Amino acid sequence: MTVVPFLNFEAAHSSIRSEMLQAFEEVYDGYWYIMGDKLKTFEASYAVFNQVKYAIGVSNGLDALHLCLKSLGIGEGDEVIIPSNTYIATVLAVSYVGATPVFVEPDPLTYNIDPTKLEQAITSKTKAIMPVHLYGQACAMGEIMEIAQNHKLWIVEDNAQAHGATYAGKLTGSFGNVNATSFYPGKNLGALGDAGAVTTDDEFHLENVMKLRNYGSNLKYKHEVIGFNMRLDELQASFLEVKLKYLMKWTKQRQEIASWYDQGLKGLGDLILPSTLEGSTHVYHLYIIRTGMRDALQQHLNANGVGTLIHYPTPPHLQAAYEHLGYKKGDFPIAEELSNTSLSIPIWPGMTKEMVDKVVSEIRNFFV
Repeated sequence: MTVVPFLNFEAAHSSIRSEMLQAFEEVYDGYWYIMGDKLKTFEASYAVFNQVKYAIGVSNGLDALHLCLKSLGIGEGDEVIIPSNTYIATVLAVSYVGATPVFVEPDPLTYNIDPTKLEQAITSKTKAIMPVHLYGQACAMGEIMEIAQNHKLWIVEDNAQAHGATYAGKLTGSFGNVNATSFYPGKNLGALGDAGAVTTDDEFHLENVMKLRNYGSNLKYKHEVIGFNMRLDELQASFLEVKLKYLMKWTKQRQEIASWYDQGLKGLGDLILPSTLEGSTHVYHLYIIRTGMRDALQQHLNANGVGTLIHYPTPPHLQAAYEHLGYKKGDFPIAEELSNTSLSIPIWPGMTKEMVDKVVSEIRNFFV
């Protein structure tokens, strides 16, 4: 039986193996492993890629979000608006600074935060909106930015899943006051371990985040604020510098695979395929299909050699960690419906047309 794993690094990594090993050797033989030239080089490269003035390498995506909120001075008594349909890291970052997460439902077609529902969530305590470019599609940033400006709110983009996506021709991660991304290995631009970055055009946030990530210090043994150890190490920065050169090539592969899925799965049963907002682009970190028979379909695919995952089976407001907020089932019905009907199918650089055809065939077999 042909097996198509949910995710496989072999094709992408084998093609750059010699460059990655060279990067390792340079760091290994350079005898400088934290806060060195490799980090500075990658930060400069990623800033150019993301079309921002500054990129600051940090330990992971959650820490990046945390540092963004911390740099904005958000804390106890403040509220941050976030989507009800997101990974838990978005919510945790708000909790880390002592603020309260305020959930807003997603657009049921794009799965991103619905701008038409934002204003009703704004109170006198609201300090920021945190749009998440979920699954690789850019949010409706024009409307979100206008609302934020009208209400004098900060914007912090969670760009962990959308490296290279655009809204109105502008890259995600370049709209907000200070923004976060993740380079977790499975991301479109992934390290070989945990890694992340903060992006901004504001020199204040550049200096502040650099200080906060390094024990509150910009000068050794001089600590101006209570900071953290949230640095991106030289080795991961060096690996990311190599992989960044191939990101757009791999993105085009993802988009081609998505188009094959679109063609092969269109009009099948009650299946709902991804929908891209006009003016946005989608880089397909994930390819999400939806059906009322999600669990049965997943069992069928797994039994027939097709790997799948569910992103995400329980929305944040129903997680035990957030029971104290007092939410119950039914409070955010769109997020809950998405959690009950969404299924992620394989999409990764190196997938062949034959592999995609296998996935499509198994899905068609289920419905037919």
